[in-house]
Amino acid sequence: MMSNFTDSFLSANTGSFPSEQLPSLRQRLSQLDESQANQVIAAANIKNPTTALILSIFLGTLGVDRFYIGHVGLGVAKLLLAWLTFGIWTIIDWFLIINATKKANLAALNNALATMTVSSANEG
Repeated sequence: MMSNFTDSFLSANTGSFPSEQLPSLRQRLSQLDESQANQVIAAANIKNPTTALILSIFLGTLGVDRFYIGHVGLGVAKLLLAWLTFGIWTIIDWFLIINATKKANLAALNNALATMTVSSANEG
């Protein structure tokens, strides 16, 4: 159905998702028509893992990296408690934030796909 769109989207965003999930995403996205695919992509709001890492390095003690990927609870906790850990939490997050961003992107895309599936079922 949307093989070209799916291939171009996944090749442009390969680093934004866990690599082991790419075949599954390719299959699920290829089942959508163009308007559905555009709605899913817009709803997913994919975050760049490199941007998350840069935010973590420069503003990590304020929890900005966690707020960026949608982990508001961890962002608030990091903002309030990072000084208690003497920056260790921030340094550990430098190594964890890229995978956390990829997992958050996958969850957002899966949520958007599930919403699209439900709304398509209700219309049909």
